Amino acid sequence: MVRVLLVEDDKNFSFIIQNSLEQMIGGYEVVTASNGKEGLEKLAQESFDVVVSDIEMPVMDGITMVQQIRQQSSAVAIIFVTGRTQAKDVIQGYHSGADLYLKKPFLPEELDAHIQALIKLKQASASARPVTKEAEEAVYTIGSYRFYPEQNKLCHADEQQSLTHKEAQILEILCREKGRVVSRDEILSSVWGTADFYSSRSLDVFLTKLRKYLSQDTRIQIKVLKGVGICLVDSIC
Repeated sequence: MVRVLLVEDDKNFSFIIQNSLEQMIGGYEVVTASNGKEGLEKLAQESFDVVVSDIEMPVMDGITMVQQIRQQSSAVAIIFVTGRTQAKDVIQGYHSGADLYLKKPFLPEELDAHIQALIKLKQASASARPVTKEAEEAVYTIGSYRFYPEQNKLCHADEQQSLTHKEAQILEILCREKGRVVSRDEILSSVWGTADFYSSRSLDVFLTKLRKYLSQDTRIQIKVLKGVGICLVDSIC
């Protein structure tokens, strides 16, 4: 049975979602929290497959909560459900570490479909990358940088940059195919599970941040070839 942590300060909305999910075929076990701080406390005590969270909440908002979750784990799937619909809000949500941004109002069946799709995506990713001692120690050299994907860590000389889960995912894809153009859709499908407008805009934001992180070595470039894809190079081609 899929375990869901529902973080929502609106008690009526929380009850509707919890009740709807628990009555669906296949079933969900839903635990609720009323704000981000309480959500983090529940996560520290129990394990969950999915976190479904609002953004605007008292005590601690959803963005702050998700950022803290991603500092500890990339395994749990995270869905924002919110009334904030502007493009900048969606991009901020993805940048904080969410896997999906679902705008209110929506049908419980729609949330169910998204949860099932995300779980399949996470399972496929885990199967494709079995955790071995070698995988835990994997390191990529990018010019004068060293990138540790399993630790979400980028090192240069004595400096260390912590990456978000999605930053690390994108950089690892580019590192695996260094010198080769990777299609935008391939990256979007691997990282977000969708190639819609908002995830594409988010990808551009992440690429800008990765360029900044890698800026101390001028040989390194993340090239965006319009209509073709994205390429990581660390020498003059």
